[in-house]
Amino acid sequence: MRFLIKLWRIWFYLLSAVPVLLLFPLLALLLVLPNGYLPFFWIARNIWSRIVLLGTGFWMTKKISTPLDNKKSYLLVANHSSYIDIMLMFAAAPNPFVFVGKKELVRIPFFGYLYKRAAIMVDRNSSKSRFGVYGRAKKVLDKGYSVCVFPEKEYLDETILLNPFKPGAFKIAVEHQLPICPMVFLDCKRKFPWYTTHGYPGQLRVDIHQPLSTKGLTENDIPMLQQKTYDLIHSELQNDPRQMAVDAIEVWKKVTKTVQ
Repeated sequence: MRFLIKLWRIWFYLLSAVPVLLLFPLLALLLVLPNGYLPFFWIARNIWSRIVLLGTGFWMTKKISTPLDNKKSYLLVANHSSYIDIMLMFAAAPNPFVFVGKKELVRIPFFGYLYKRAAIMVDRNSSKSRFGVYGRAKKVLDKGYSVCVFPEKEYLDETILLNPFKPGAFKIAVEHQLPICPMVFLDCKRKFPWYTTHGYPGQLRVDIHQPLSTKGLTENDIPMLQQKTYDLIHSELQNDPRQMAVDAIEVWKKVTKTVQ
């Protein structure tokens, strides 16, 4: 079984890489055009992410509490517990968005070239880089796109249901008076965890919650907004009737005991 899971993981990496390599000339061209990001996003959403999700054996179902306004920009935030989260966010998000992501991903051949031009990069060790995110986010918002952030401080510890959030995403929301749209990925932590010895294909549920208004809020309200968003996502993971994320923690605890 472990051997089959390893093969499945290798297949996931191949499915993720091959379309990027085949479409690289087109994608690179789109990203140098003034309005090329929208068709780039369409390809990432409707071709790349679908190939990876379906090819790996996953299908998405989503529940939307309140339909979002296609003419408005939002700050999209979600829990981050799997490599598959990237594809799932592309497939699930109701509006075109730009990721805010770590600079280290630029080192990946081909993908890094596209990532550098398509995402808002941040060097977590540089205060200047972190501050520059706000200016780059404004350019994205001026074009009518939303911004997507996975706000957890750390996310590789499989024994933690949801790590504390960093304030940066919420600073962006308050500064630009962006509604915050919390999204909950209920199954990824169990079905495609960071550790590569576990997981299995199946349904991936996404719950998209009613946006939280930031109208009239100031910098002093950021801790409250940050905690409110955290509590909402944490509560849903903890109270999921299927207990997928909670079960994932128990599985990982058993694995670490066996190793010890």
